[in-house]
Amino acid sequence: MSLNWKEINLVLGELDLPGSQIQGVVQSTFDVLGLRLHKKGGGPGQKGVTRLLLVALTTGACRLHETFRAFPKSEKPLRFAQFLNSRIVNGRIEEAVQLGDDRIVRLTVRRGENRLRLYVRLWSNAANLVVTDEEGVILDAMRRLPGKGEVTGGRYAPETGIAVKPAGGGRQYEVRQLPDTGAGNGGAGFNARIDAYYAEHGNALSLEALREQARRDCAGSTARLTAALEKLRAKESGFAGAERLKEYGDIILANLSRVNPGDEWLEAQNFFDPAGGVIRIKLDAEREPAAQAEVYYGQYGKAKKGLADVRREIEAGERQLAEVAEKLSQLTAEDNPLVLAKLLRAGGTGKTGGAKKPGAPAKDKKRPGLSFQCGDWLVIVGRDAEENDALLRRHVKGDDLWLHARDFPGAYVFIRRRPGKTFPLEIMLDAGNLAIFYSKGRNTAAGDLFYTRVKYLRRAKNAPKGLVIPTQEKNLHIKLDEARLRRLETCRIRE
Repeated sequence: MSLNWKEINLVLGELDLPGSQIQGVVQSTFDVLGLRLHKKGGGPGQKGVTRLLLVALTTGACRLHETFRAFPKSEKPLRFAQFLNSRIVNGRIEEAVQLGDDRIVRLTVRRGENRLRLYVRLWSNAANLVVTDEEGVILDAMRRLPGKGEVTGGRYAPETGIAVKPAGGGRQYEVRQLPDTGAGNGGAGFNARIDAYYAEHGNALSLEALREQARRDCAGSTARLTAALEKLRAKESGFAGAERLKEYGDIILANLSRVNPGDEWLEAQNFFDPAGGVIRIKLDAEREPAAQAEVYYGQYGKAKKGLADVRREIEAGERQLAEVAEKLSQLTAEDNPLVLAKLLRAGGTGKTGGAKKPGAPAKDKKRPGLSFQCGDWLVIVGRDAEENDALLRRHVKGDDLWLHARDFPGAYVFIRRRPGKTFPLEIMLDAGNLAIFYSKGRNTAAGDLFYTRVKYLRRAKNAPKGLVIPTQEKNLHIKLDEARLRRLETCRIRE
């Protein structure tokens, strides 16, 4: 449950925020941020106090209090934190009060000649943090709500809506009696107790809820990997009879004089069988006798190669299963709910307490081929069928862009997608130059390309490794640009 008005007053009374300097703002998620505060000592010899004020607008767990736990940063800077850092850092809190018993906290911050007001509305289903000037004009809001007028340029002055409630009327609230957390976790104050309570019971930010989410996520990954491994092992069993195909070819060659054009079967002694029994081998009635063995040798070659590929995929799948198990172990061992929530959003274990994130896509250390960092865009080049196939299977996703020379064999080039961004023409020209350069059309100095999303590629049945059939493809004509290729060489990631 969220803090009630009496608990908010107790929190503010303990913290004594007026006079505190704001040293920084950290936003870990879209609804949780922290203000790093420092307040000088009250007299000679008295040490100052540095604290982290947590503001959470999480439904069912709206609160404002000091936190004694590590506060993680977001993977990328969030808009509202950047706004606050530009406006209130190095400012001082002049006032920190709750407006009546309405669970709206007003922080007045002065920096130089400017004074701003931060309204923290701790209503479970309508929480927000709104920043205004002294006239009540909204400068920004943590949650922009056009329907309520809580957007830049709107007006927000909740003081005018505070109604005096009759004594004894309505629901009565009391401060919860929470267990003492001990001196090691901030002492016996209410802020320390409420911080520990929400770490365990704070709905979306509670440890048990987050750990259960981690278990569900990992269980889903485990189920998908296990199903894929079952299919691969079934293929492995089918390929396991590859040696028998070679034996058929040898037996046919040893009995060519007994094979007549139009025969559909050959019955001969099986000299591979220690018991020396008779074997019956199916023939293609339309082939010449000497070509009958080549059919089985060809099938043997494909099966043997397919068996090696399937076994490599099985090994990779088993490694991924082990990584998921280790990931779950590391996630469930994390005891800071804010860090755990961040790790779940990132889809991995990150670096927490020295733990290494397995299979981190940002590093992608085992990725085959060549990689180029073109500004904010990652371009990947597979130079042959092996690398093309490996990239398609394990290193690119459905919304990545695929490019390939239209009339020449050669590289598959992929542009890694960026959420909310379209592929710029300059990046496509970079990728197109790489696609022509790493194809057999390099000497022509120009060529046409297919390009489409990876999700629109279809593997051709019984086709060579890496061969795909594109759909919804478009055309791009490329002329090799020597200056562009020289620049791309400087952008190459060398591992």
